[in-house]
Amino acid sequence: MTGTVYLVGAGPGAADLLTLRAARLLGQADLILHDALVSDEVLALGIRARKLNVGKRANKPSTDQAFINRLLVRAAHRNKLVVRLKGGDPMLFGRAQEELDALNAAGIPVEIVPGISAVFAAAAEIAQSLTQRRLSRSVVFVTPAVARGDAADDGWASAAAAADTAVVYMGKAQAARVRDALIACGLPASRPAVLVESASFGSFVAGGTLGALEDIAAQAGDGPALLLIGEAFAEAAARHAHQTSEVSTARRA
Repeated sequence: MTGTVYLVGAGPGAADLLTLRAARLLGQADLILHDALVSDEVLALGIRARKLNVGKRANKPSTDQAFINRLLVRAAHRNKLVVRLKGGDPMLFGRAQEELDALNAAGIPVEIVPGISAVFAAAAEIAQSLTQRRLSRSVVFVTPAVARGDAADDGWASAAAAADTAVVYMGKAQAARVRDALIACGLPASRPAVLVESASFGSFVAGGTLGALEDIAAQAGDGPALLLIGEAFAEAAARHAHQTSEVSTARRA
């Protein structure tokens, strides 16, 4: 038997933001291999499936990608319908191509089900558009994160600095590096910046400027977070700046 593997986007967290197709496949799945950050609410839709956590977390024990690739191939030989459940959209910073290549090489049928990326939930959370006429006509998605064993580099920063709006994935723990790299590429320290953590489910939002990015990130918890940088976020940065100052004051006290 050779089953089909579906790379499914779990969206930003809230189950009612799943696509109808994603929800249907979760209900039909025999096995679900899911990321660490997929919410319990979403996993509960897999009513008949065995569930395996194969997620990755920064600076925490994580499942090796090569092992995940092999596991997907084995799972497809033992199950009719396998869901590889990824946070957000599978095709954005989800290492989907490595899994697709492994499945294709093994002759395993595979389909992709898009999901809502966290950036769109974050923009909805702060009620600020990523693009605005006369203000933001370009948006770039970047990450300073690299695969384990790879040398870090700041090539992403030049792309982020060239765009009107920059969205930084997996940058919370490296906020100081993000700040320094973007300022070195010419962005002013006064550029508005907003952090949105756990967008769509129990969100935390803090705002300020690029120069204060490290202080902004320090207020967040352990949830997945995005850094939104650009003049398009000026209103949201000002609106949520008080949260940063209030938390900082409480910590000093």
